[in-house]
Amino acid sequence: MTPPSPSVGFRFAGTGSSLPPGVLTNDDLAVGMDTTDSWIRERTGIGARHIGSSTSELSTEAGRQAMQRAGLGPADIQQVILATTSPDYICPGTAPAVAHALGLDCGAFDVQAACSGWVYGLVVANGLMLQGMDNILVIGAESLDRITDYTARDTGILFGNGAGAAIVQQDPTGAGRILGWDLGANGDYVHILYAEHGNVLQMDGKEVFRQAVVAIQRTTAASLEMAGLTVADIDLVIPHQANVRIVEAAWKRLGFDMDKTAMILEKTGNTSAATIPIALADSLYRGRISQGDKVMFIGFGAGMTWASVIVEWNGDLTGTEAW
Repeated sequence: MTPPSPSVGFRFAGTGSSLPPGVLTNDDLAVGMDTTDSWIRERTGIGARHIGSSTSELSTEAGRQAMQRAGLGPADIQQVILATTSPDYICPGTAPAVAHALGLDCGAFDVQAACSGWVYGLVVANGLMLQGMDNILVIGAESLDRITDYTARDTGILFGNGAGAAIVQQDPTGAGRILGWDLGANGDYVHILYAEHGNVLQMDGKEVFRQAVVAIQRTTAASLEMAGLTVADIDLVIPHQANVRIVEAAWKRLGFDMDKTAMILEKTGNTSAATIPIALADSLYRGRISQGDKVMFIGFGAGMTWASVIVEWNGDLTGTEAW
C-alpha cells in the first residue's frame, strides 16, 4: 500500500465516553460460577465490567460529549460511523437512531468488524475526508450483556458494555495526520469467537489468544513500516482491551513498553469495539497525550479481524475518565 495522502490532515476535535451505571464485579460472578476474583484477575486483568443500557443510548451519550468538546453543533456533523457487534436490532443499523437522537441530519452507518471496528472506522473516515468531508463522528459502542452468558466461565468473565467516540476533521495545518495504517482479516478463524442469531457468545479461548498475538504483531509491523517508524518512536499505544495477557505476550515480542500503553481493562472489561475509544478519552483525561505525540491504535478481534492506525496527534486534549 502507498502511504496516506499528505493533502488532508487528521485532527481529533473532541472525544467522549459512556459506561452504564450497572456494575458486575468478579465477586458477583463468583456467586453463579466456579471462580474467584483472584482467578479472574490473574488470567485476564479484569476486576469488573459494566452492564445495562442499549448500544444506541451509550453511543448517543459518548457522541454528545465529543460534540461538546469539539464545540460543534448538529449542523456541523457530516457523517456518523458506528462500530458495533451488538446493534439494537438485526435491521436496521443503530447509527441512524444515534444520529436522530443527536439531532443530526447526515449519513449514518454501522461497521461490523468486532473489536477492530473503531479503528476500521478511523480509516474509513480518513477516506471520506479525502473526498472533501469534514467533522465525522466515529463511535465504538457495545451492549454485550445481551449476548453474554454470565454463568459461563470462558466468556462471562470477559465482556461488558460501554461506548467511546471521537470527532475527526480535516486539519489544514498538517500538524495532525495519519502516518500509517493497516486493515486485515482471516476468515479461517470465524469459528473461534462468534454468536449465532438469538444465542450467546461462544469462544475457543486458547485459539483466540494465539491468533490475537499473531494479528497484533502483523498489523503493528505493517503500520510501522508504512509510517517509516519503529516501536521506539511511538509515544502511546492504545490497544483493544481484551485480556491483559494477550497484550503482554504481544508486547514481549514487539518490544513495546507497558508504561507507554493505555489500559483500562480492570474497571471496564472487554467492551469490544468500544475499548479503544474509551481508553483514548481516558488517556486524554489523564494527560497522557500531548500535541505532536505519535499515538498508535491497535484492534484485533472476532472474524478474525485486525487493524492499526498511527496518528501524529493534533486536537483536543481533554477527555473522560473511564470509570
